[in-house]
Amino acid sequence: MSAFSWPDGRLIAFDTETTGTNWDTDRLVAATVAAVGDGADPQVTTWLINPDTDIPAEATAVHGITTDRARAEGRPAAEAIGEITGLLASLMGDGAPLVVFNARFDLTLLDRECRRHDLVPLPQRLPGGELAPVIDPLVIDKQVQPYRRGSRWLPDVCAHWKVRHDRAHDATADAVAAARLAWRFGHLYPHLGGMDPRTLHALQVTRAAEQAASLQAYLRRSNPNAYVEPAWPYVPQTTSTTNSSDGAAQ
Repeated sequence: MSAFSWPDGRLIAFDTETTGTNWDTDRLVAATVAAVGDGADPQVTTWLINPDTDIPAEATAVHGITTDRARAEGRPAAEAIGEITGLLASLMGDGAPLVVFNARFDLTLLDRECRRHDLVPLPQRLPGGELAPVIDPLVIDKQVQPYRRGSRWLPDVCAHWKVRHDRAHDATADAVAAARLAWRFGHLYPHLGGMDPRTLHALQVTRAAEQAASLQAYLRRSNPNAYVEPAWPYVPQTTSTTNSSDGAAQ
């Protein structure tokens, strides 16, 4: 595969806004799937979702979506989640990689929502039952500059790499910014940009586990019971579902 194959091809970007940062119990309130790149016009699909539960004030302060608005304007959760997973499966089935910043959080929460509403989860809709290939700019950022000080939140990572980010905590702006970050990494680091997406996916599985182990070791200096989930790009329900602070990295 020639250099810069996947960065200059079609990328499928995905982002969510939620009721909180616990992937087992919190709910989707907004989502965006954006197909970008490859010289074609962007195709952006968005959802506002009624989560069938109150949206905490803390979450509304982040993304601006109130319980009243979600109930009045939001789509029924089961319908929206079915559409989201169906669209992602269709687009990924054409071979395009899925770009998700902090994939472990968004894709695990989507998996739990599918199970909550008796829908077929995304991995089971894909060839071989594998949720791949995924490109996570957060995992790549931590790998190429592991000792950089400062925040790893999406707006701050974009600012560091001089990537345009229109508005934080808006699912569409965040999804498109993640795709721009992936493109930037693919061009700045030719050994990544020239990889087959599935090879890059496998590399990120290893790197994400290493990063989780490193963070867990650090946290255990003050809390011997600290646990950071190593699974990536999502946490299967059979694996420990203890949340780390990964949800805050959005």
